[in-house]
Amino acid sequence: MHDPELSTLHALLDRATAERDRCAADLRRAEDLSSHQRAQGRQLADYREEYTQRWSRQFGQGGTMEIVQCYQSFMQRLDEAMSLVHDQLQRSEATVAARRAELTAAELRTASVRKLIERRRQERGRVQARVEQKLGDEAAQAIVRRTQGRGLSLHH
Repeated sequence: MHDPELSTLHALLDRATAERDRCAADLRRAEDLSSHQRAQGRQLADYREEYTQRWSRQFGQGGTMEIVQCYQSFMQRLDEAMSLVHDQLQRSEATVAARRAELTAAELRTASVRKLIERRRQERGRVQARVEQKLGDEAAQAIVRRTQGRGLSLHH
């Protein structure tokens, strides 16, 4: 039997499921970008540490003012790059949090529609059971009436 209400709810479930899947994919992309930016930040920090150690040894052996200025200029650009990556990482982590919240909301909507469909099916089952019970009761009463009617006509 075709039930328009359940068909509508199933269409709503399909839409909610598609939205949930889209949110999950968006979250995965945001997490991947955040992970990439975190790794990039670690690489820059490691490189900065290595570069500082190397040049500290070099400066221990002496160096010209021109080389010191080049070192300082490069370190400044490296610090700016690290700051930029840090800012990007903070934005991407905020995006991850927002995408996670969107996914949670989409999962809740999907679960709510599923629960509503289940409740409607259960209600339909209860209504059908009551109808069947009523039909059975009416049939039994009809049999009793016919049986009693035959019994009365035999005694007269």
